[in-house]
Amino acid sequence: MITQKTFYITSPIFYPNAVPHMGHAYTTLLCDILARYHRLVGFETYFLTGTDEHTEKVVKAALSAGQEPHAYLEDVVTRFKELYVHLDISYDQFIRTSDQAAHWPGVIEMWKRLTSAGDIYKSTYTGLYCAGCEAFVTEKDLVDGKCPDHGIEPEQLKEENYFFRLSKYTRPIKEKIISGELRIVPGTRKNEILALLNGGLQDVSFSRPKEKMTWGIPVPCDETQTMYIWMDALTNYITALGFGRGEEKMYFWPGMHVLGKDILRFHAAFWPGMLLSAGLPLPKTLLVHGFITSGGKKMSKTLGNVIDPEELLAEYGTDAVRYFLARHISPFEDGDITREGFKDAYNAGLANGLGNLASRIMQLAQTHLTGPVKLEWKPYPKEFTEAMENFEINKAAEYVWSRISALDHKITETAPFKVIKTDTMRGSELIANLVHELAAIDLMLEPILPATSKKIIEAIMANKKPENLFPRKD
Repeated sequence: MITQKTFYITSPIFYPNAVPHMGHAYTTLLCDILARYHRLVGFETYFLTGTDEHTEKVVKAALSAGQEPHAYLEDVVTRFKELYVHLDISYDQFIRTSDQAAHWPGVIEMWKRLTSAGDIYKSTYTGLYCAGCEAFVTEKDLVDGKCPDHGIEPEQLKEENYFFRLSKYTRPIKEKIISGELRIVPGTRKNEILALLNGGLQDVSFSRPKEKMTWGIPVPCDETQTMYIWMDALTNYITALGFGRGEEKMYFWPGMHVLGKDILRFHAAFWPGMLLSAGLPLPKTLLVHGFITSGGKKMSKTLGNVIDPEELLAEYGTDAVRYFLARHISPFEDGDITREGFKDAYNAGLANGLGNLASRIMQLAQTHLTGPVKLEWKPYPKEFTEAMENFEINKAAEYVWSRISALDHKITETAPFKVIKTDTMRGSELIANLVHELAAIDLMLEPILPATSKKIIEAIMANKKPENLFPRKD
C-alpha cells in the first residue's frame, strides 16, 4: 500500500571479508533507532542492510581460508546476521550483491541507462589503485605516498576499462547539495564534499578486466569486463526496492543513507552522478558518522585495543550495548569506547539509573496501589522529537536520561513512601504520578532500548516490580 508518509533508511552494505566489528554495529544501530522511531510516529518504514560481496577482498579471504567465495561468504554473512539478532536490529531486508535474482537485474538495468545517456565509454587508464579502498586514487588523495585510510602505497596500473562520465555531473551535484535537495549531515561533511566538487570531479573507471576482477557482475555485451565494485554496490539501494525487476517497492525512493565518513565520496559524488545519469531522484539525506576508536586510537590487533561487539553483548546484554552506542557516541564526530568506560557508563546510566528507577517506582506501586495505573499516552516531547529528526541520537538519549534523573530526584523530594503512611490518598496519587512519568520515559526508550522498554511497560501494566533489569557490574 502506498502512503503519503514513507521513510526509507539504509546502512552501507558491508564487506564480508572478516567478522563484523564495532563500526558495523554502530552504523546499523543508528539506522535501527531511526527506523524504529519513524515506525512509532506513523511512517511506513523500510530498513535495508546487507553485504557487498563482489570484492577482491572476499576472493583473497576465501583463498586464504581454502574455500570458494560462495562457501566462504555463507559463514561470514551468518556472523553479520547473528550480530544483528543479538543487537536487536529490526531490518526489513538483508541484500547480498551475489544474489543473481534480487540484485543483478537492477545493476544491469542501471548500466544500460548510463550507456543510453552516453555516459559509459571505453578507455585505457594508467593510474594508482588502492587495494584497500578498491578504488583508483590520485596523488593528492595520498599522505606521504600512502592511502590515509589504509596506510598502504597504491599500485600503478594500466588497464582498458569502461568509464563513467562523472565529470559531466560536477555542477548539478554541487547545486543539489547547496540547495539542500541532497542534505549532508553534519555540515563539516557537506563542506568536505563541496571542496571536492569545487576541484571538479574526474571520470571514474566502472569496470575492470575479468582476469583482474574474477568475482562480480559481467558487463552487458562484454564479458571480458567485470563491473567495478562501486557501480555494483551503490545500486543495491534501489535494486532492493525492485529496480530492474518489477519496482514493487520503488515508492520508498528516495531515502536516507547512513554511512561512515570514509565512504562519503562514493555516496555524495559517484552515486548522485549515477542517479542523475539514469534519470532517478537523488537520496534525501546522507548521515555521515565518524570512526569509533578505543583509548583515542584506531582499534587494531597490534595495539590490543579491539573491542568485539559480540563479547560486550554476551557480557552485558543487548540493551547495554545499544545504550552506550546511542548515548555516548556522537553521530557527527569520532567516538571512543574502552572496557572501563563501558562498565562505568553501564553502572551509572543503567544499573544505578534506569534499572534502579524502574525498580523503585514499581516496588512502590506494587506495594501500595490496588491495581495498574490507567495510562494516557501523550506525544513525544519536543526536545526528543527535534533531536531524533535532526539525527542527534545521543542528544535524544541524553534528554531521556535527564528525565530519568529528574524523576529520581522527584521520588526523593516528594517521599511518597513516607507520605502514604499518614495520607493514603495523597501517597497513592504521588505514586500513580511517578508511574505515569515512568511510562512517558518508557515510550521514548522504545526505539533506543526496545527489549527494556517492553519489560518496563509490561511491569506497569501488571503493576509489579520488574526483574532486575541491569545488575550492577563490579
